[in-house]
Amino acid sequence: MSIEYLEIKILDCNFSICQVRDYSLVHFESNYCFAGKTDEEYSLVCVTEDVPANFIKRDDGWKAFRIQGVLDFSLIGILSRISALLADNGIGIFALSTFNTDYILTKAGDFTRAVEILSDAGYAAV
Repeated sequence: MSIEYLEIKILDCNFSICQVRDYSLVHFESNYCFAGKTDEEYSLVCVTEDVPANFIKRDDGWKAFRIQGVLDFSLIGILSRISALLADNGIGIFALSTFNTDYILTKAGDFTRAVEILSDAGYAAV
């Protein structure tokens, strides 16, 4: 798989980025649920309708796409290239990585433009 011709899959839902008291009310069975815990906080990225009642802070209004397929760990620069293209156009991102692939979130107001910028750069939006 070449990083020059990656497909991006647009996810058809709205996301929220949250800080939560704990994970006791999180809907882990949801299609999209990203949790991160440190010595300072419990973070959660989830579908907006699944934000748990025990959130401390939340930021709604995010849209997402993922890099299609399973990415080999030897591929270098995927997030760097995408983030640079969007940063050069004034679009901030929130990036998440799983074992298989990467997910990129932008604010909903920037999302269509972000997909257009990436499409113009050779990414195929599906």
